[in-house]
Amino acid sequence: MGHGRSDSPQNPNRYAMPQIAADIIALLDGWQIDRTALLGYSMGGRLALYLACHYPNLFTHLILESSSPGLATEAERVVRQQRDEALADWIEDKGIEPFVARWEALPLWDSQKQLPDAVRQQLHQQRLQNKPIGLANSLRGMGTGAQPSLWNQLPRLQLPTLLLAGERDSKFVAINQQMAAKLPNGRLQIIPNAGHTVHLERPKQFQAAVNQFLNTVA
Repeated sequence: MGHGRSDSPQNPNRYAMPQIAADIIALLDGWQIDRTALLGYSMGGRLALYLACHYPNLFTHLILESSSPGLATEAERVVRQQRDEALADWIEDKGIEPFVARWEALPLWDSQKQLPDAVRQQLHQQRLQNKPIGLANSLRGMGTGAQPSLWNQLPRLQLPTLLLAGERDSKFVAINQQMAAKLPNGRLQIIPNAGHTVHLERPKQFQAAVNQFLNTVA
């Protein structure tokens, strides 16, 4: 929700993680899917982890790419929520093009410079299709500051879990190393010469890691 062609409601509470999780559960019910593997990237990975922690019987495997369980302490979440609110206000004030320019300048995306120009241009155009209200409310409702911490739930999660991180994404490599140490059935795979968007930067290695995990882990 709030990205691409998805709905962008005006109420930021509609973007809260429990609300979005309920949407996904409703979709699974509508499609008559009893159990399935679940994969999430970055913010979507935080949502996938929330789903796995709260509805573990609905999933067979969990795959998290460049993701986290949120911030561990209330103090960290308050500071981050204030930053996210300020950025949300800025997006609504300035619009999509200035935000995309600001977003693409972040060091997090430096590794994407190795992508072909055509791929980078396509990604740029996709980012420009977002709506200011959708991105702003995503930050307010499901930003890292807004979501509940899931760190304490990791030791209770029995689901087979694959953590993927790019070796050039040092922040998320460190986070995922901590996650792997807490997950009873978790494994971490670090993809060489990749940054935050492993699936985009090293698609063959990403696909191979996912397929191997799904085919070999019961």
